[in-house]
This record gives sequence, C-alpha cells and structure tokens, in this order.
Amino acid sequence: MSTGKVVLGVLVGAAAGAVLGILFAPDKGSATRKKIMDMADNYTGDLKEKISDTINTVKDKVETVTDDAKDLVEKGKSKMDNANQEVKNEVNKNYSHQS
Repeated sequence: MSTGKVVLGVLVGAAAGAVLGILFAPDKGSATRKKIMDMADNYTGDLKEKISDTINTVKDKVETVTDDAKDLVEKGKSKMDNANQEVKNEVNKNYSHQS
C-alpha cells in the first residue's frame, strides 16, 4: 500500500472519528455545526497541503527524469557523431590508399 493511501486513510478515519465525537457531544445544534465546519476547514487545509506537496514532489521527479533523458540523448548524439567521423576517416584513409 502506498504512503499516500495510508495518509489519506488516517486523515479520513480521524475526520470521521472527530465528527462522530462532536455529533454525540451534548451541545447546541449551531455550536455542533460550527465545530464540524471548523474541523472540515482544518482537514481540507491539511489535505490541500498534502496534495500540493505530492504535486511538487512529482514535478521535481519529472524534471529530474527529463533532465537525465536530455543528457542521455546528448551523449548518444555525441557518440553517433564520433562514430560517423571515425567511419568517414576510415573511408577517406582507405580511399586515399587506393589512389
């Protein structure tokens, strides 16, 4: 199970427990609704922060992979250029010996 799923499960479980605790607490309806709304705002903020952190982590990893891929392509191009030059040099060397 991924860490994200575990964190989400814990957050949902905590939120459900907190809501049930407030619902069964002896308070006026308006006070209970306010507590629920405050908790929902807190959990929403926490969830937004976790999602933002996850998105930033994914962006960083994508950027790293992209940079690595560009480097690999450049190295491949360089090796191809070197190989092409070696082939040209051999062809020219062999051609000049035949003349």
